[in-house]
Amino acid sequence: MIDQFGTAGCAAEFGAEFAAALEALFTLRRDVRHFRRDALPPGTIERLLAIACLAPSVGFSQPWRFVLVDDPVRRRRVRDNFVACNDAARLGYDDERAELYARLKLAGLDDAPCHIGVFAEPDPATGHGLGRRTMKETIAYSVVMAIHTLWLAARAEGIGLGWVSILDPGAIAAALDVPAGWQFIGYLCIGYPQDAHRTPELEREGWERRIDADAMIFRR
Repeated sequence: MIDQFGTAGCAAEFGAEFAAALEALFTLRRDVRHFRRDALPPGTIERLLAIACLAPSVGFSQPWRFVLVDDPVRRRRVRDNFVACNDAARLGYDDERAELYARLKLAGLDDAPCHIGVFAEPDPATGHGLGRRTMKETIAYSVVMAIHTLWLAARAEGIGLGWVSILDPGAIAAALDVPAGWQFIGYLCIGYPQDAHRTPELEREGWERRIDADAMIFRR
């Protein structure tokens, strides 16, 4: 079967220009915390989530569950939980690090037009358990892959994504009224970013620096 790229199946070669653009996409992807309040065009988030569902998953289990959070009351409960968890986290730092933490903007909950709670179905019938007998955590890893796929697809269209993790999983599951047993993976804020940057905000603010890739590679 000949696909839209004019080649059979997985044999498609995208060329140097595409490879360079893809590297730029990886390089320019940011964890966005400063959003404009403009709404996304109708159908945009549903289309991006369909792309996210193309991500790889252990045993083809497809365990991701996306909860679009539109209800203002539920959004407020999420925000209140973030504030409480963020205040508690700040107490874990001392001196200058605590002062720096207090200055960081760690969520776009007030401005981002689209909020998504992302969960994993921990034991889906889909996939029939293949590949996860000895590593059950691969279910959660698969959902993270879907989030990253969504992140890149959004960035390619000039749409930003911020991953909020300073939350209590049980409180968020209750706020969003999801089925018992679903594992909370992350809360996503999505919308058009106020600014585009080449470097992560935490690097710009002096929280951490990027480690050279050579330091992360080992041979045995």
